[in-house]
Amino acid sequence: MAAIVDSSFDAIIGKDVNSIITDWNHAAERMFGYSAEEAIGQSILMLVPEHLHDEEADIIGRIRRGEGISSLETTRKRRDGSLIAVSVTVSPIRNHSGTIVGASTIARDITAAKESERRIRLLMREVNHRVKNQFAVILSMVRETSKRSANPGEFEEMIRSRIMALSRSHDLLVTSEWGGASLFDLIQEHLKPFGHEERISLSGPLLMLQSNAVQNLGMAFHELGTNSAKYGALAGERGHVEITWTVETGLEAQREFHLVWQETSPARGEQGETNGSARKGFGTVVLQRVAPQSLRGASLLERSPGELKWSLTAPIEAIVVPQLGAENGNDFNG
Repeated sequence: MAAIVDSSFDAIIGKDVNSIITDWNHAAERMFGYSAEEAIGQSILMLVPEHLHDEEADIIGRIRRGEGISSLETTRKRRDGSLIAVSVTVSPIRNHSGTIVGASTIARDITAAKESERRIRLLMREVNHRVKNQFAVILSMVRETSKRSANPGEFEEMIRSRIMALSRSHDLLVTSEWGGASLFDLIQEHLKPFGHEERISLSGPLLMLQSNAVQNLGMAFHELGTNSAKYGALAGERGHVEITWTVETGLEAQREFHLVWQETSPARGEQGETNGSARKGFGTVVLQRVAPQSLRGASLLERSPGELKWSLTAPIEAIVVPQLGAENGNDFNG
């Protein structure tokens, strides 16, 4: 029995009915920082934060009445003054005649479990906020898409593809526990359904985007990719899409994010194609208003026969996760 107690990963502490420590195993030494010589003979109150002293009085009162405590989540104090979250089980100790002479306390460190619970609560609040935001975006999509659809079939096709695009951005954020997503991964994820990867080039520094930027830039890339696959560079055989982004110092020494989507489709341009410019739909609204306003920036959409260019400028703090992606030194070219 002594060997089992001594090798336990839980702190096992014996005390008398006056809360004086009588036994102290190795796990208690590791958990609280006191050696057995230092702890035995001292009041258990040295482990109890001052504001919880009444808790110990209640525990001893219950022990004297022959009651045990199966599980109590509370806080205890280490030798260095730091606090530790513990789950405590307390059982009465009786002598040979059945008289209660003390109590056995088993304390388990639940700091990791408490931190996990805190993270889960934080994540659930974030998910709840994001889901409500997604609902608002979807309602806006439905409204704007219905205004610009020629028939129910076209509406269904367009709204389905846009909701799926939101889902792709959402998947990237879930993978990182809503910590953000790299710009490169975001572009790849949204252009993957259109194929022709060999005719799409990306160039720019490695940036980790905030969740708001992931959602709004993801919508922009979907609309640009859809337009290109229907009318532009990805619809013909000789077209090319080039996406570049930089981080530069702008006015008043403020750092700015610049992104340019440039596509050329020579064969279609010779035939007078204008990349869908004859019909300005929800995609144009996203590119000219929704994305730039959501990112506190400005954009410019330029169309001409065989060419389309969309440029976006926004403050870097509205784009990247703080303290990440701030340097231009690490570039990606592909």
